[in-house]
Amino acid sequence: MTKGLTAAVLTVSDGVAGGTRLDGTGDALDDLLTAEGFTVVRRAVVADHSPAVSATIVALAGEARLVVTTGGTGFGPRDHTPEATREVIDREAPGLAWLMLKAGLDSTPMAALSRGLVGTIGSSLVVNLPGSPKGAVENLTALFPVLGHALELLAGHTEHSPPPG
Repeated sequence: MTKGLTAAVLTVSDGVAGGTRLDGTGDALDDLLTAEGFTVVRRAVVADHSPAVSATIVALAGEARLVVTTGGTGFGPRDHTPEATREVIDREAPGLAWLMLKAGLDSTPMAALSRGLVGTIGSSLVVNLPGSPKGAVENLTALFPVLGHALELLAGHTEHSPPPG
């Protein structure tokens, strides 16, 4: 139920921003979102622990209904994507973050070290994903069963079907 929805991918990485590393995770997320029926309208890259992280999240939320970030969610000294996200979101969505954590833990105990946050900015949803292609794809895939409905609710479509009979 995501066909026709827009998405943006933000890679938070010193290496990718500095041109010393390829954006394999951003590419994997772009492919996954496209296969799921999203139109990826923009991709961006910023360095870790940069004021540009928050500003870019806000800009992308103005362009896309779903903003996925990759990178900066671990325990490294420059991993501050959840903090930058928390500065700009309106509301957190802890149930969605829990779904991602559960999916990761089903794969590896190291998933417990991810601090990904999910929240809303207006009618857009922001999802922090790990920096590894495998972790990012697993986490985002875990949201697909409810993602379409979540985005519909954010768009204001809150009418429920009338009760039978």
